[in-house]
Amino acid sequence: MKKTVRFGIAGWQYPDWEGIVYPKKKPKGFEPLLLIASMLDAVEVNASYYGPFSVNSSRKWVRIVQPFPEFRFSAKLWQRFTHAKESWGDQEVLIFQRGLDPLLDAGRLGCILCQFPWSFRESEDNFARLKKIAHDFKKFPLMVELRHQSWKKDWFLDWLRENAVGFANIDQPLFHDSMPRTEISTSQLGYARLHGRNYQTWFKQDAESWERYDYLYSEQELVEWIPRLQKIAQNSEQLFVIANNHFQGKGVAGALMLKFMWTKKKQAAPKSLLQKYPELKPFCEPVEAQKELF
Repeated sequence: MKKTVRFGIAGWQYPDWEGIVYPKKKPKGFEPLLLIASMLDAVEVNASYYGPFSVNSSRKWVRIVQPFPEFRFSAKLWQRFTHAKESWGDQEVLIFQRGLDPLLDAGRLGCILCQFPWSFRESEDNFARLKKIAHDFKKFPLMVELRHQSWKKDWFLDWLRENAVGFANIDQPLFHDSMPRTEISTSQLGYARLHGRNYQTWFKQDAESWERYDYLYSEQELVEWIPRLQKIAQNSEQLFVIANNHFQGKGVAGALMLKFMWTKKKQAAPKSLLQKYPELKPFCEPVEAQKELF
């Protein structure tokens, strides 16, 4: 069976991408998502973390990426389910599911990503929350991201396998009890998520969100991920590789470099991105986004 590996980014709507990933002067009808789909294979929907999105939004995204049949979305689970202390009701589950249904029906949804904070450690209550999420969203492919190493235990990985829930392998700044870099597969879907290694601001309480993800991976740091990705891919039917170090398009740069390393083919990238990150030039061919796509 052919293995499918998709390289992508977390989110695609950031003001600090203007003049770097996207043109400062946008031509009429410019669609940022279309540009991303022309370069990469997947995108992680960040908006769903902050609340349910509309059916109309999902349908619009499906229309935009129509020229790229292999392009897929993953969607972060609403923080109501992963971060809030109190439980939730069936109506909240239905509201959240409704926005995802058009992506699922169109065959464009890779999975729901359940992202938990470092403070979410192995405990009876937290495991009960995970089991409830797995039950309430069982019609969707599920992926869990656990940032605390207390979950890296055989019994828990076995539970994920028994319930066909995927394990997100992450690259993050490594502090005491942080989840290490792994190459674990627990379902047909593999996942790797690169956050950057900004040790200075990762746990800084007053840091802006963008500060945590302001990190450009070196070529060597990304090369070291290739054997891990190969191992995950061997044990998965599909693999998503998502760069979340989004500040000023650094994740786009990293995703394109990784895609080159995997495919051995030069990737298309906006000239403005190559100007910002000259280290991309051995991996990418410049294109004028305005002229090539719109």
